[in-house]
Amino acid sequence: MTVRLLIDSLGSHGDGIARTERGQVFVPFTLPGEVVSAAVERDRGTLMAVVEPSPHRVEAPCRHFGTCGGCSLQHIEAQAYRAFKAERVAAALTRERIEIELEPLISCAPDSRRRVVLSARKTAGGTLLGYHRMQSSEIVDIEECRIALPSIVSALPMLRNLAALACRTATPFHLTVTATDNGLDVAFAESGTLPDAGRREAAAFALRERVARLSVDGEVLVEARKPAVRFGTAEVTPPPGGFLQAVASAEEAMASLVIGHMARSKRAADLFSGSGAFALRLAQHCEVHAVEGETAALAALDRGFRFTSGLKRVTTEKRDLFRRPLTFKDLDAFDGIVFDPPRAGAEDQSRQIARSGVPKVAAVSCNPVTLARDLRILIDGGYRLVSVTPVDQFLWSPHVEAVALLERPRKRR
Repeated sequence: MTVRLLIDSLGSHGDGIARTERGQVFVPFTLPGEVVSAAVERDRGTLMAVVEPSPHRVEAPCRHFGTCGGCSLQHIEAQAYRAFKAERVAAALTRERIEIELEPLISCAPDSRRRVVLSARKTAGGTLLGYHRMQSSEIVDIEECRIALPSIVSALPMLRNLAALACRTATPFHLTVTATDNGLDVAFAESGTLPDAGRREAAAFALRERVARLSVDGEVLVEARKPAVRFGTAEVTPPPGGFLQAVASAEEAMASLVIGHMARSKRAADLFSGSGAFALRLAQHCEVHAVEGETAALAALDRGFRFTSGLKRVTTEKRDLFRRPLTFKDLDAFDGIVFDPPRAGAEDQSRQIARSGVPKVAAVSCNPVTLARDLRILIDGGYRLVSVTPVDQFLWSPHVEAVALLERPRKRR
């Protein structure tokens, strides 16, 4: 059924929301104040036409916008876009009764993302490579991507050919592509089991195309050069397909906030440390204990430390912080804590931090909702929230990162 709708607001996923007699209808690629024509099914609308556009509507810079589901907000002008991102953080804090004026949003530029996860599928007409259409399993074959570094975009034809060689499944699969200092690191997942001949063919192709490393489901097929990224003065080779902050400039900005807050710390703990984006930078100034549940990430961090001169001592601990958080007694050995958990946040670990006497805490999160929950726990435990800085490293998406800095007030004697 096609109806005319007035868009009232933007939802948390970047969809326009129309309020009707039957309830809310979510219409992607629309803006508040717009009158649109949409085909509605239940609470979802497919945009057919913009009848009365918002003054904040702009021309999308990418030809695939509106079909590709990789971006949802290319149609909104910069100031309104930045306000939407900041409001996502502010609203989450308000729901937890946390009052603080946000620091200015740290932006990232187009064409700057160094790590993308592409979807691929082999068809009778060739191999599709791109992103899923919004709310669909269909893969939109892309020729450009305005969020990714040019080195990744220029490699799309090569990556499509490589995906065809690596594919041994009729279902969609994924490849994580990371632009490193030594070339592209390409990691396939769920692409099927390659026979020996297929492995040799894919490896030879990757070598010819100067791919730094090629892996399938965590197994390295060929590594012509170690794919390296820098965390401060340390050079690190992340594990195949391993987590890495999406935009290097955003990582630098977040690390600068964390390190500035920990300036007087002598011994810090980095929880959910990954491969060491914060730990190895902190180690230029203080001793660090890095805790992480992934063995390969910890090994990469440890190698980065051991092969970098001039760092303070870095120790590592493999530990599932969701099942077994560090206790407040463990934490009292440190005078600074940084934690950067997955989207689920760090509820149990935050409860232990709240019971500790650690004077400085930095919380980094890609989920404002779980960040606000964890900050509420820390504030209720006696911490004072110093600042919250939104960081936009997920350009033109509804996602936003944030760095929150806290301190425990000194007790008067």
